[in-house]
Amino acid sequence: MADNAYTPVSEMSLWWLGQTTPQLIGQLILAENNRKVGLAYADEWLQNGFALSDDLPLSNALHLPKELDAAAGAVNDARPDRWGERVIRHIFKPVRLSILEYLYFAGHDRFGALGVSLHPSHYIAPLASAIATFENLPQMHQAIQNVLAGEKLSEAHARLLKPGPSFGGAHPKSLIEMDGKQWVVKFAETSEWDTPLIEHASMTLAAKAGIDVAHTRALALTQGHAVAVERFDRLENTRLHVLSAHTVLRAAGEPMGYPELSQLLRRYAQPSLIKQQQAQLFKRMVFNILIDNTDDHEKNHALIRSNQGHYHLSPAFDVLPAAQALGYQQMRVGANGHESSISNALSEVAAFGLKLSEAKDMVSNVQKVVATWPEHFAQLGVRAQEIEVLRVSMNRFKQ
Repeated sequence: MADNAYTPVSEMSLWWLGQTTPQLIGQLILAENNRKVGLAYADEWLQNGFALSDDLPLSNALHLPKELDAAAGAVNDARPDRWGERVIRHIFKPVRLSILEYLYFAGHDRFGALGVSLHPSHYIAPLASAIATFENLPQMHQAIQNVLAGEKLSEAHARLLKPGPSFGGAHPKSLIEMDGKQWVVKFAETSEWDTPLIEHASMTLAAKAGIDVAHTRALALTQGHAVAVERFDRLENTRLHVLSAHTVLRAAGEPMGYPELSQLLRRYAQPSLIKQQQAQLFKRMVFNILIDNTDDHEKNHALIRSNQGHYHLSPAFDVLPAAQALGYQQMRVGANGHESSISNALSEVAAFGLKLSEAKDMVSNVQKVVATWPEHFAQLGVRAQEIEVLRVSMNRFKQ
């Protein structure tokens, strides 16, 4: 299904899709030997729009990222994740694969509220097609198996795969519609480990611990499960602007850490919600430590923009044990850097707006919930042998 109609270009247009009529944000420009994508705002957006991220201030300058192989600021969050890139290479086979191509081929159903068009003054939805429904799940699973095996896809199977519904991650996934809402459906790469069901169990356990999580459903397959995760970048039919923690921290010039992100919430969040948001982030950090979720990198945390211009933490997503007991988190935890320990989590509680006594109470409450994980996982159908493998890392902090 190579896109023979596509001819490589050095410029495309960027659009705001957060309202009924698309608005031109500006032009995306390929630069520095095709290894960077910059943004030049359109005049009308400069007058009536908002800065997409703090490192994309409203000015006439061409905004370029500092690093190679990236797009400027929030535009980088409109790229497909690693699985999406794999789908683009497999299905569309564009003759050039720069960041600009990945931005374009991520398609109309990409994460967030940004859109990319080849036309300089009109938004023409690229690769738009109907979103699959629950009835298409077996065919979608087969299409993903074909991609994993490097096999050719039929036109019907190719239409079931959406390259850009999420950011961060290499797990096979696509989109379906259930109950009038869009869900990202994630599949296991092998049948040996029912990762999707374990993710569903972990997310629902997190909800019991007072963590705001994305809604999930376990979907039974012929063998194992898929997990459906409700999109949080959509509110009914409205697209929401979402920034990854990576973009927020990079724009501020801060290290990729929980304390740093918590401090930025003081500037981003609605003033009356700052304390609640910081406490929520602290609980997520503690939960990740307790269940050995060491894949808690900065693209697995996000902020959602409100109509008033404030930001709040997105529901937690991509939360599940790594089962490796590596002893470190991807994000900096505290005084001992990335060390995965409760003592490290309690070392900089002031950065989360907490007193030490408050933080210890939160840790205790989360620990009590996490201690019930074997029963919770078993009740949801996680196999006994998988629970046994998880015990080593999940019971490290058993009370």
